[in-house]
Amino acid sequence: MTERILYSTSLSGHGHRVELLLDLLGLTYKFVDAPADVRKTPEFAALNPLQQIPVLQDGDVILTDSNAILVYLAKTYDRSGKWLPDTPLEAARVQRFLSIAAGEVMYGPGIARRVLQFGMSGDPVSATQIAERLLRFLEQHLADKDYLATTHPTIADLACYSYVAHAPEGGIPLDPYPSVQAWIARIESIPGFRGMPRLPIPQVA
Repeated sequence: MTERILYSTSLSGHGHRVELLLDLLGLTYKFVDAPADVRKTPEFAALNPLQQIPVLQDGDVILTDSNAILVYLAKTYDRSGKWLPDTPLEAARVQRFLSIAAGEVMYGPGIARRVLQFGMSGDPVSATQIAERLLRFLEQHLADKDYLATTHPTIADLACYSYVAHAPEGGIPLDPYPSVQAWIARIESIPGFRGMPRLPIPQVA
């Protein structure tokens, strides 16, 4: 059997999206904690010279970048084709939200959470503005849709879920966005779903 290893941390939204798909596909894997000090080692740099998580080792294959890993897993192991549809229009719609996950989701709620929870560098004002713009867009987009890209969950939803669902941990409330909250609940009701650990919600003036 191919040994599958995921290098990440339990509180990484990027890593969580990969964990989600691994779990939902029923794939076994070993989780290796890779905090910042581990990522600075030559051994980790050999896996990813950019020293970023997550990294997936699937037998002889080593993959970096969470969205690239999602594409690989869906194409390799999802026989149903539902997580990454093949039709040009649906595939394009999925790709759109993978780009949003790497852009607005990361630089909005992702950065806001990093700054408030972990004291990492970043502009919280800019992150909040980006997050609020993103959430307004998602609220409108999801007003008449159950999922982001198609009529069923895809890797687009998994890529965007973690940081959006945990936006309150970065001081971004979700109360004004009922359609977004309903979408989060739908993702969390998928059989096999496993959440990312919750952090205390900060009191933001």
